[in-house]
Amino acid sequence: MKLDILAFGAHPDDVELGAGGILASHAANGLTTGIVDLTLGEMGTRGTPEIRLKEAKDAAEILGCAVRENLKMPDGQVDYSHESQLTVATIIRKYRPNVVLMNAPTDRHPDHGRASRLVEEACFLAGLHKIQLETNGIELEPWRPKNMYKYLQFYNLEPQLVVDISAGFEKKMASIRAHKSQFFNPDSEEPQTVISSEGFYQSVIARAQDWGRVIGANYAEPLITVRHVGVGNLNDLQ
Repeated sequence: MKLDILAFGAHPDDVELGAGGILASHAANGLTTGIVDLTLGEMGTRGTPEIRLKEAKDAAEILGCAVRENLKMPDGQVDYSHESQLTVATIIRKYRPNVVLMNAPTDRHPDHGRASRLVEEACFLAGLHKIQLETNGIELEPWRPKNMYKYLQFYNLEPQLVVDISAGFEKKMASIRAHKSQFFNPDSEEPQTVISSEGFYQSVIARAQDWGRVIGANYAEPLITVRHVGVGNLNDLQ
């Protein structure tokens, strides 16, 4: 299956928080989207790997994603070894996305920055003709995404691109709520964490509103560009 947009996250729920609105909005416009989680999030304080897999599946359906996979790399130990790069490069060749979204380049959780570097480097390796990769015994043709972007997470980094997600905002928030073990749930008896507070949930809404204000939209998500963005017509920019 060829995807228009493939979003990578170090953990289940990374993509929903950083780029859920982008995926929902583009899926609603007929583009084919997917998510690949690098880990099961098994080191998280709340939930279990089994619960998180179910929550991730439900969230992907809400966002309209065609596929969601988990590479089951060790949580808390995401690296950018050559072996890990080839694992991600195989996924890129398998789905041949035009656009790849990935974790922030640096963040509160060290896995996020490492995952960002891993995916960025894997995108390059996936296009090298002399690297041979296969899945299920089928050799995969080289493929390099046209564009790569990094979504913002816990830290307020400086983006270069802001995307109107007004059409997909409600689905973004619904996909976050699908991760019931992780976010605000007054009925939960598990330990409190930074992201399980009601304040954190409200901050996701406030951030989307504030970035929307910047571009004259109701809600928006910011992106960091991996390379310069080019346009042929200035009128294409809001």
